[in-house]
Amino acid sequence: MYAITVTEPGGPEALTWSEVPDPALSEGEVLVDVAATAVNRADVAQREGRYPPPAGASQYPGLECSGTVAALGPGTEDSGWSVGDRVCALLAGGGYAEKVAVPVGQLLPVPSGIGLEEAASLPEVACTVWSNLVMVGHLRAGETVLIHGGGSGIGTFAIQFARAMGARVAVTAGSEEKLAACRELGAQITVNYRSEDFTERMREEGGADLVLDIMGGAYLDKNLRALRTGGRVTVIALMGGRSAELDLGRMLAKRLSVHATALRSRPVDEKATIVAGVLEHVWPLIEDRKIRPVVDRSLPMHEAPDAHRAMEASEHTGKILLTR
Repeated sequence: MYAITVTEPGGPEALTWSEVPDPALSEGEVLVDVAATAVNRADVAQREGRYPPPAGASQYPGLECSGTVAALGPGTEDSGWSVGDRVCALLAGGGYAEKVAVPVGQLLPVPSGIGLEEAASLPEVACTVWSNLVMVGHLRAGETVLIHGGGSGIGTFAIQFARAMGARVAVTAGSEEKLAACRELGAQITVNYRSEDFTERMREEGGADLVLDIMGGAYLDKNLRALRTGGRVTVIALMGGRSAELDLGRMLAKRLSVHATALRSRPVDEKATIVAGVLEHVWPLIEDRKIRPVVDRSLPMHEAPDAHRAMEASEHTGKILLTR
């Protein structure tokens, strides 16, 4: 088969469409013929040598895909899946390829009304949003959630999911165009982080109950100051650095909490639990059109370098897809 490989850590030019061995199926895995994958910030970090795949995972980039089941591996014969089924999948790696081996618990059916290629935009964002807003962040109807990077793939999905839950949604983004897109998706409070202090704005709005954060160290103190009493921060990326001073006095006085989670490195059984929750609670919202995929552009898979350049330039709103 062919896959995008990283010749050596570096810029987008390090991504090469190369002939590689077909994946071998281990216990509990199925083989998927890939129709499309999606570009995530983690793929950029992997390309640069800053985010290696977990032990035992495919070395090729790609944390999600869509396609059709090509073969059932050992121990999956009674899983309910059949050869030819249309699926999308959460991956630890390997989506930038013609074929990928997937733990059976990380498969999802393509939602009704969604195209096969378009479905590649869903698994990573759905699992990230469900696990962090609900399983960790305990978001409830009537609460206010602040979503940083509202124009990103995760941000555009999180806005819609939080609104479907009955939450009030605030977002930050770096352009008026992205903020307008966020409002169209349901965001009620929009902040241009280049020209406005989101902490002050959130204080004016009564504070946030939950912050979904992608910046890490650079935003830690600001996020805490933006919370109301009993508020929570969930950190899912470190675009603004990995360390910062933590004001425990503020946390004690307001009963605040900070959580940091990663999806890729979780054990297979934990991922299967998250995927099951997504299937039960999130997939119906997609099929009822309360959440729609937001795809900025689709490129052929061998043009992965151009897709990474677009990601790094933050030219996109929503997801960037790579298709076969």
